[in-house]
Amino acid sequence: MQFDELVTSTTQWATQYGMALIIALIVLAIGWIASKWLSSAILKVLPHNKAFDETIAPMVSQIVRYVVIIVAIVIALSELGVQTASILAVLGAAGLAIALALQGTLSNIAAGVMLIWLRPFNVGDYVEADGINGVVKQVGLFATQMRTVDGKFLFAPNSKIWNATIVNFNREMTRRVDFKVGIAYDADIAKAREVLLETAAADDRVLKVPEPVVYVMGLGASSVDLQLRCWTKTADYWETAMAINERGKLALDKAGVEIPFPHVHLVAPGLNANITSDSSKETK
Repeated sequence: MQFDELVTSTTQWATQYGMALIIALIVLAIGWIASKWLSSAILKVLPHNKAFDETIAPMVSQIVRYVVIIVAIVIALSELGVQTASILAVLGAAGLAIALALQGTLSNIAAGVMLIWLRPFNVGDYVEADGINGVVKQVGLFATQMRTVDGKFLFAPNSKIWNATIVNFNREMTRRVDFKVGIAYDADIAKAREVLLETAAADDRVLKVPEPVVYVMGLGASSVDLQLRCWTKTADYWETAMAINERGKLALDKAGVEIPFPHVHLVAPGLNANITSDSSKETK
């Protein structure tokens, strides 16, 4: 008897809600497919629009996808007879519960929006923030994806980057190259300055304005510390810096300008040994 009642009630429910259930499932399927399609389309089309760039595209794509899915769920529930007011109330309560449980996640979303809005960096920029270094590949809704110079993948929460001091190495058009070197105290400073300036002038990547300069930065324990400062385009920075380091050393050697290094002298009269160094320390 109970089985007959179960079959009867199931049949009645299927007759009454079966079509609505099918429509709801179709709506969900269409919403899921449409969300993925729109998300992909935005990623392809938006970067080509002059009003936007590829930094904004990933976040807009994710937001559109989630909005389409939520709308599909609301429509599907309404097809099953759930009142819109009830749906909104449930979504509001669920949203509040999720907000309390996922405060960190929401802070990442807020940080992502601020990163997109204020634009401290764009996709392709090399940045440093709170010990995180790399080329920005994507700014998402929850996290920023980066690639290190040695090919590692970084997935950093947006809030971690937003709450740190961000250093953008690509924002400015030019960067300064510093070449630091110590020369012996009896070396000719004017000659060393001339050699370093000629080294900078010989590199076409070094800008004429501002003109290269050489300063005496300090007097060390065993050397006079000089610094060559010259400017180059940001895109040429690393190649220029490495070239100046190598050519500067070779030019100083060729000119006979000594670059000192600590010396240790061992003297062993009989069985005793005295160890002296240029720092004037003696151990017996």
